[in-house]
Amino acid sequence: MTLDTTGLNRRMIHFDDHETIWLFGYGSLIWKADFPFIERRSAHIQGWVRRFWQGSHDHRGTPEAPGRVVTLVRKPEAVCHGMAYLITPEILEPLDVREKNGYLREVTRLYFDTLADDGGDERDSVEGLVYLATEDNAAFLGDAPLEAIAEQIAQAQGPSGHNRDYLLNLASALRQLRVEDDHVFSLAEQMPQAPLPEMPR
Repeated sequence: MTLDTTGLNRRMIHFDDHETIWLFGYGSLIWKADFPFIERRSAHIQGWVRRFWQGSHDHRGTPEAPGRVVTLVRKPEAVCHGMAYLITPEILEPLDVREKNGYLREVTRLYFDTLADDGGDERDSVEGLVYLATEDNAAFLGDAPLEAIAEQIAQAQGPSGHNRDYLLNLASALRQLRVEDDHVFSLAEQMPQAPLPEMPR
């Protein structure tokens, strides 16, 4: 049922000659950066929205009862906020394993939301990478009524823990970034006994 994309990602050579790479995280990479990085900055990409449309058979669910995690869906004029990490190329190897259930590395342009330490302009942008799961991958679940997605998330769990925790951690991280995301927040509000923290002022 699942598609291991590790081999496909390791054949991508776009940044092979670079000493460092900017990586954009829009899901668990925002709040679970369990890898070394040189720098971290809030950032966004354009033309995409975050959706709980990707199945998780290996982290937040099982092959028999998959959970749901986020991927990106194209939407003109949309902006997806997240976190950008400056990493060295060898960090991609463990990330390929972490994202192996249908995610492929894609080149994207990142737009930084905050000033760099060196006083760079807040409109700075760079070419970087994002892990993206499209509808062509075997673990893709697609759209469903919000209530059905919430119920699946509330019940699923896998080797990395409860699917509900993934959702709530993401919602909390987005609120810390002062990012509005109706899809994520609407799902989080449907979790049992799961009030969201107030948006920082």
